[in-house]
Amino acid sequence: MSSAPKKGDKKVYGAIRKRTETPIKKKVNKVAPKSPVGEPTAVPNRTPVPEVVLRRRKTAQLTKERRIKDASHTQKVRNLRRRVIFKRAEQYVKEYRGLQQHITESKKIAKRKGDYYVEPEAKLAFVIRIRGINGLSPKPRKILQLLRLLQLNNGVFVRINGATTPMLKLVEPYVTYGYPSLKTVRDLIYKRGFAKVNGSRIPIHDNDVIQKNLGKYGILSIEDVVHEIYTVGKHFKEVSNFLWPFKLNNPTGGWIRKLSHWNEGGDAGNREKFINQLVHKMN
Repeated sequence: MSSAPKKGDKKVYGAIRKRTETPIKKKVNKVAPKSPVGEPTAVPNRTPVPEVVLRRRKTAQLTKERRIKDASHTQKVRNLRRRVIFKRAEQYVKEYRGLQQHITESKKIAKRKGDYYVEPEAKLAFVIRIRGINGLSPKPRKILQLLRLLQLNNGVFVRINGATTPMLKLVEPYVTYGYPSLKTVRDLIYKRGFAKVNGSRIPIHDNDVIQKNLGKYGILSIEDVVHEIYTVGKHFKEVSNFLWPFKLNNPTGGWIRKLSHWNEGGDAGNREKFINQLVHKMN
């Protein structure tokens, strides 16, 4: 029989202690599972979103949808308006050519018969102020105010009728006027045209300015304005008041004699169709 281990045998006692002691568990730090890329995945946030934030998101989404819808509608309206403007411009060109052809053919027919063709009286005049206020009596001063000719080299379109003809006669020493052609009317409006909106002088940089102020009269574009002025249409007064008085330069080469009438070799008075040459020098 084997003898019991002695008290001094350290190896035997150490082996017995190892068998009898309970194993010690090691602490393991848990790591979040890694994604395929190798980075730890984010733990989802379980905090509920506040109701105020949800309402704001919904309002922003509705506002965005409304803006997109309004922009689409505005674009459709602009495309439709652009088609109408182009069709009107084509009609105006045909109308102007028809008037010119009618005058030319009438002159030819009258020449064949040995007669003279007298063109119809002008319905439109362009008036330019050429003198200041020195020696200006009250009546001509008031007429110049009614014609909106408040400064030198200001010009306005005037309808010729029984009321304006005597007014022009009274202010002849202070103005020069004549009957403008289509080219003169178009050049003035395109180059020197400004709109009067709420008492302010605003450049006509877009058809929207015209539509907002004259759309109720069926005038949508600048070509409609030119047509209404040149043909002296039924809304001539509204269109003329919409246009700010034209601010022109001194004519190239200067004035000849402001105190003398055009028939006497001066500058004042009615110069009929020769107003086109003067406007070309001043524009």
